[in-house]
Amino acid sequence: MKTVTRSTCCYCGVGCGVLIESEDGRITGVEGDPDHPANFGRLCTKGRTLAQTVRSTSGRALRPEIRTTRTAARESADWDSALDLVAQRFADVIERHGPDAVAFYVSGQLLTEDYYVFNKLAKGLVRTNNIDTNSRLCMSSAVTGYKMAFGADGPPTCYDDLEHARTVLFAGSNMAYAHPVLFRRLEEAKARDPSVRWIVVDPRRTDMAAMADLHLAIEPGTDVALFNGMLHHLIWEGLVDRDYVNAHTSGFDALKALVREYTPRLAAEICGVDERDVIRAAEWFGQSPAALSLYCMGLNQSSHGTQKNLALINLHLAARQIGRPGAGPFSLTGQPNAMGGREVGGMATMLAAHRDIDNPAHRAELEALWGVSGLSARPGLPAVEMFDAVRRGEIKALWIACTNPVHSLPDIAGVREALEKAEFVVVQEAFTQTDTVPYADVLLPASSWGEKAGTATNSERRISRVRAAVDAPGEAKADWWIANEVARRLARHLHADEDLFGFATPQAVFDEHRLLTVGRDLDIGGLSYERLESDGPQQWPFVAGASTGAARRYENGVFATGDGRARFNLTPYRPVAEPVDARYPFRLVTGRLRDQWHGMSRTGRVGALFAHAPEPALSMNRADAARRGIREGMLVSVASRRGALVLPVQLTDDVASGTVFAPMHWNGQFLNSGGINETTIPAVDPYSKQPELKHAAVSVQAIDLPWRLSAARRCDDALALQAAVQPLMAERRYASLRIETADDGCEVLVVTAADAVPDAAWIERLHDALGLARDLNLLEYRDARRGHQKRVVWRDALVHGYLLSGDANGAAGLLARLRAGEPWQGPRHAVFVDGPRVQRERIVCNCKQVTETQIVEAIASGADLAALKSVLGCGSVCGSCVPEIRRLYDKAPSAAL
Repeated sequence: MKTVTRSTCCYCGVGCGVLIESEDGRITGVEGDPDHPANFGRLCTKGRTLAQTVRSTSGRALRPEIRTTRTAARESADWDSALDLVAQRFADVIERHGPDAVAFYVSGQLLTEDYYVFNKLAKGLVRTNNIDTNSRLCMSSAVTGYKMAFGADGPPTCYDDLEHARTVLFAGSNMAYAHPVLFRRLEEAKARDPSVRWIVVDPRRTDMAAMADLHLAIEPGTDVALFNGMLHHLIWEGLVDRDYVNAHTSGFDALKALVREYTPRLAAEICGVDERDVIRAAEWFGQSPAALSLYCMGLNQSSHGTQKNLALINLHLAARQIGRPGAGPFSLTGQPNAMGGREVGGMATMLAAHRDIDNPAHRAELEALWGVSGLSARPGLPAVEMFDAVRRGEIKALWIACTNPVHSLPDIAGVREALEKAEFVVVQEAFTQTDTVPYADVLLPASSWGEKAGTATNSERRISRVRAAVDAPGEAKADWWIANEVARRLARHLHADEDLFGFATPQAVFDEHRLLTVGRDLDIGGLSYERLESDGPQQWPFVAGASTGAARRYENGVFATGDGRARFNLTPYRPVAEPVDARYPFRLVTGRLRDQWHGMSRTGRVGALFAHAPEPALSMNRADAARRGIREGMLVSVASRRGALVLPVQLTDDVASGTVFAPMHWNGQFLNSGGINETTIPAVDPYSKQPELKHAAVSVQAIDLPWRLSAARRCDDALALQAAVQPLMAERRYASLRIETADDGCEVLVVTAADAVPDAAWIERLHDALGLARDLNLLEYRDARRGHQKRVVWRDALVHGYLLSGDANGAAGLLARLRAGEPWQGPRHAVFVDGPRVQRERIVCNCKQVTETQIVEAIASGADLAALKSVLGCGSVCGSCVPEIRRLYDKAPSAAL
């Protein structure tokens, strides 16, 4: 019987509502929830394919596993044995070395209830503040900026402001890719009123930048200089609201003295943009009836991220662009529940309900509410420092939950070294195919999206229910349950009260959490599961007796500081932590792609999501490449002072000379290296402790890898095949794999590799791993003189797989046959004839599988955007492809939009 379960998407911080269709214990489909106020039924390409991520249990953690010694393989165990072992080993470390010798590294993808139990376990039971989250990598500078300026964490804005804004400043946010559902609302608002102005601050000319009224293509890391220059112009042209500044803020005069030297001319010189554009941006912002800024990782992931946030907030306070519809600084959350993690204090530098670790009164409040004593007054170690402490041997036992630090942290060679040195590593994870799982001494299988229940808070402070549509596979359990069971056992070892963790349901956890918020700035004393069931998702604060939550904050000009005044903060510009030099002459910036998410442990399970960007690539300015003899598609070494990796080059005019761009997503499951964080710098912001993942100095050099290999195979379960092939990847100078979806729905695993010389033994191991069995009618051709091998396997009349070694010519044609799934016609030996170099059409619209060629041809015939939607269907479903389609129109200016 088919059922529909109302829940929430598990990707970005938009917090879209979803309707999960299930039948016979399996998730069969997903649609957007038209009644959810975050998305009103819209979903992006990632959200629309969620059901495909759970189609197979391959690659899922299905039962607990234990490693008895560091050199042994993990073996299956029962839950009691695994939980007892974790509790015993943590207790042993605490007894020998103290509570700060253990640490917890958790995730913005956990639900609030999961986060709460982990936080109580670490801070209330163990008495260590060594619990941090991967939200440190994305949101901590925004948190720190809000607290320093307004006195409390939390955006003062809401999604309705997207429609009310008259000027929108995008700063370090490729919103069209990272938060596409919200971007659709901005597009529609601008279509209704073309006088709305968009200013995009981004070193790259992204699809969104191409749509902007003003694109400020600043040098990477110079945001503070830009915002200071804009504020200088606002002050000296009389565009500051002095009445508001005098009545509701403090610190303005000191800031005015600082920015006196940041003239628009100086700011333009530092940023590498036109002075007139700095002035234009300042005037549009200051004179606007409602100016909204939307910012994300480009500001946050920096060793000066807090200063970037504060410099932008200074603009809002000075021009009174805050506390009213359409105005305010709006930090767009990167993960689905980074906000919920902050609410429960699930970071090393805060306590529950936005309390401060160094505040004795706050600690006393929490001790009274929890019924404990002796909470630690020492802040814990944030993410980068935490793994440094593991590497130094100061932290002995580490519990990692729902995150993949061997891919996502900077300088991942150091992270690997830390995990190798740790005495005891616990990994709590839903997926086994991550770069971190191999380091686990104990693997605890967790439930995932569609299988768990609780709450999550999105970017506009809106709390939504997350509901389970099906049972978790195998023996996987909910994250909160796992943490709770270990806590109960650990309490016995530590002679503490086991009743601290008497939670029986997620609702019981939520009820305790909301009690801790009463009287705080994020008071949700009026919320309950019952209220969320009857009234739907709600924003905080939502105090007892309220009928609804607060959409906007600080509308009355009273802030969460001691005197009620917002703080202007001094923001001197400082260069990036690692400047370029003769040895490392390129500025590397990193970012997201449209159809992948984070480390691809979920999106990498869906072949359709590789169609838009099939493999990783280093985007490089055409002129820079030409000077170095680098051509499109060549393999290059990208190296920093910390590490290197090999990537194919993609030539573009969208990055300035001296800058290169690489996507963050690819890792050791899809590449022969850990990804671009082999090269990034572990420098952190001094206030937020957020690492500088966006900026590094690198060299780019063409490398000679004449031996090439291409292989592919049709299969029913590409994830199982990937698990067999992946261990071989690291043995080649370059190797990548991806999953594709054939026309008949069959999956295709595609492998490419390159090296200086062939390795015959490795080729045979790959052949066997791919399952290209000789009993499937193998046809083989060898050219010993040239070192070429060509193998093609048939199943019945279909080309089932191939392996081309030494010379990969002909691979595109063979891959096209695998995708098509059509019977072979003619003599089979003709398969080795090197036919036309068939390249797969680049997919622009993932929902309707519309190619770039189809769109270009339709534009050339005079079709406008409405015609494209009605005839080809592109842009008519999720709309994520619309910004790219608009860029295609830019190349044909006579065509009508």
